[in-house]
Amino acid sequence: MGGASGSGKSYLARTYGRPHLLLDSFYREISEDSTPEGPVLPRTVYGEIDWDDPITWNLNAAVDAIVELLETGRTRVPDYSIATSSITGHEDLELAGGPIVAEGIFAAELPRALSQLGLRPGTDFQAWYIDQHRLPTAARRFARDVAERRKPVPFLVQRGWSLMRQDRQIREHYLSAGFVPVPKPELHRRLGGRYRRGG
Repeated sequence: MGGASGSGKSYLARTYGRPHLLLDSFYREISEDSTPEGPVLPRTVYGEIDWDDPITWNLNAAVDAIVELLETGRTRVPDYSIATSSITGHEDLELAGGPIVAEGIFAAELPRALSQLGLRPGTDFQAWYIDQHRLPTAARRFARDVAERRKPVPFLVQRGWSLMRQDRQIREHYLSAGFVPVPKPELHRRLGGRYRRGG
């Protein structure tokens, strides 16, 4: 499941996922930015690490976790702290009857990677984009990030303004990656009706 940061991906995934796979767990650590040659992670125009750039995310590790979950029924996922940009531990995740609802701001990178690998026969893969207006998304994102103390407030203000201006571009990126735009109430209906009954 994809959508702009703050669109409600985590809420839907926690509600309906069996299990909920948080793709943000596969962010790279800030320690990876320090090399003898200097910083390697991308920067924003205001000089901070651009955590909205897919380069700051470990696609291969996320795909490996999904494949392992499908093949064995369990996997180990990093416990990632956004506040410190580091892995603080690990969590065991088990397949509890399905569906696996994987969500995160880099979900757009998954369809191509999974298609190249080839999902096991019978796997039902849906790529849905939470389609809603950018203003409530921005307000929800800012309130969440401040409440969770994800980053310093000045950084959150700059990031929030930048993301709100890029909202249309973000949506187009997901759609070009094969995602289908679906309003949030319809996603509740689809996920609740289809999966809560095990259908």
